[in-house]
Amino acid sequence: MQYPMRPRSKVSTPSPEPVISGTDPSVPINPLYRLKLKELWAQFKKEGPAFAMICGYLIIEYVRPQAIFPVLEVIPWGLLTLLFGLLFRLFEKNATFVNDGTNYLVILFNVVILASCLTAQNSGISWANIQICYYWLIIYFLVTNIVTNEARLLLFIGVFLLASAKLSFSLARIWAMRGFAFTNWGLQGPGGFLTNSGELSIQMLVYAPLALFLALFFRPYISKWMYRFMLLMPITAVMVVLGASSRGAQVAMAYQFYPTLLKGRVSLRNLLLAGVVGYVAYLAIPDAQMARFTSAGDDQTSQQRLLYWTRGIEMIQSHPVLGVGLRNFPSYFEQHYPQDMLYAHAQLPHNIFIEVGTDAGYLGLGLFLALIIKTMLLARRVHRIAKHPAMAGYMYIPVARGLMAALWGYLIAGQFVTVTYYPFFWVNLAMMVCLANVTAQTARSKGIAVD
Repeated sequence: MQYPMRPRSKVSTPSPEPVISGTDPSVPINPLYRLKLKELWAQFKKEGPAFAMICGYLIIEYVRPQAIFPVLEVIPWGLLTLLFGLLFRLFEKNATFVNDGTNYLVILFNVVILASCLTAQNSGISWANIQICYYWLIIYFLVTNIVTNEARLLLFIGVFLLASAKLSFSLARIWAMRGFAFTNWGLQGPGGFLTNSGELSIQMLVYAPLALFLALFFRPYISKWMYRFMLLMPITAVMVVLGASSRGAQVAMAYQFYPTLLKGRVSLRNLLLAGVVGYVAYLAIPDAQMARFTSAGDDQTSQQRLLYWTRGIEMIQSHPVLGVGLRNFPSYFEQHYPQDMLYAHAQLPHNIFIEVGTDAGYLGLGLFLALIIKTMLLARRVHRIAKHPAMAGYMYIPVARGLMAALWGYLIAGQFVTVTYYPFFWVNLAMMVCLANVTAQTARSKGIAVD
């Protein structure tokens, strides 16, 4: 007897839950975090001409194609990119201007510099150099008012890292081909702000920690080859600092191991890691460079710098309000302290704080210190907001850590060179303001209180 076959009941299998970005470590919260060149380029083209101009400025300033191809030097490319960036920004649709307390400090600092030119010991020298301050005022406001969303922040940092990588890769190769040997001139940059080995080394200190923190952050989302390429950035940057023979930069790099490799924590594992890295670096430093360290404080260069610092403090104390005037340090030193000149001509004071103090007195120095503190406060604000559970998976904390490590590298190395009006501090400050603004913007979109 045959029985009618009962239809099979369909077994309902639950549909898989959709992956929520940020909950799965292999899925980026932002598709751009995959660092696919095609996607990045498509996004770049959407960001408009003003953004393209400030990215072009980074290439002009750090890669300096006009130095590689001298025929291009007939045109002031850096100035043109800034002017066109400003022009395009003014006519951008739905343009909003970022209102941050840092803006007022930057403006006040430049007002004090202007006042110091009026009261300078030699106003002609000050007015001839006034552009070194207002140049960074323009760049600061362009960057902070154009890099106003996460995509632009990611792309801008990417261009900054790639432009710096062009330097570190080529110069590390030169040092390797030299047999890692010591030379009196160290390694030299392509021109402009990065010609001297000391300034070149500071750029490596600024970009290396940012590259390292981002490489570690992007690792789950990118190919192994892209990850290795990103790791080469800090590795070659370290090589350049060692090969450039700048003692101040090497001291600063040694400190940077604490907030980067050790991540601010002391443990047996971290101490062993620091020991291995330190020993490898020690072996890489040529004997002649080690001899420079042992002679520090006794050689003529060190003695002259100590005299600059001592007399610089006296200048600030005798001209406490506005200093002796912008860039008046060398002429004032030659006129008032001829007995302390160990060379034919006096140089700048080789210390960022003494430079600002002699240029603009305690007013300028106080505002410069306020800008440094403001950078630290912005980083702390980013940490506080980005630690919210709803903010998990964003790149904000790694960027903040990289920028802070860069700031410390600049401050320590800046005790031995005169680099106040170089891009290191001002570009880093602008990126920190952008980061804080974008972090707060993302938090507000998620209903998170940021104040």
